[in-house]
Amino acid sequence: MAHANIAISKKITSNKKMKIILQRTDDAFQFEAKNEEGYAVNFDLNQDDGGNGRGIRPMQSLLMALGMCSAVDIVIILKKQKQKIVDFKIEVSGEREKGGIISLWKDVHVIYYLSGNIDIDKAKRSISLSLEKYCSVAATLRLAGAKITYAIHLNGLIVN
Repeated sequence: MAHANIAISKKITSNKKMKIILQRTDDAFQFEAKNEEGYAVNFDLNQDDGGNGRGIRPMQSLLMALGMCSAVDIVIILKKQKQKIVDFKIEVSGEREKGGIISLWKDVHVIYYLSGNIDIDKAKRSISLSLEKYCSVAATLRLAGAKITYAIHLNGLIVN
């Protein structure tokens, strides 16, 4: 089935220079990270690594960013195709390299849970386009050597 080239015109300042401010909030490893608009995320290490476990760990934030980056693409594509999304959830898991001081993501798996009046082929195509063409976070992870795989659940059924 031939697919029209779908151009995503995100009204997002993705090419804009960005700045994040991190402020230490305890005597261990907890930091509050704020973007230019003042939205904040709390970061910390787990207790085994000397933190207090009261925030997101840095490598978890990469998985979160992948999920959100892909979600934006998929919603844009499906809305342009007049698909009705009733519910949308994404689960991202990953395995990091073992044994090194630097431990990059080796394998990342994304599970998309969509429900609504959504054509199966359009759901598959939107996810494929997101991960392979539009999502900058996915491209960044792949450049670092991560293998990204995915599964799709549409209206309670596994479709790939």
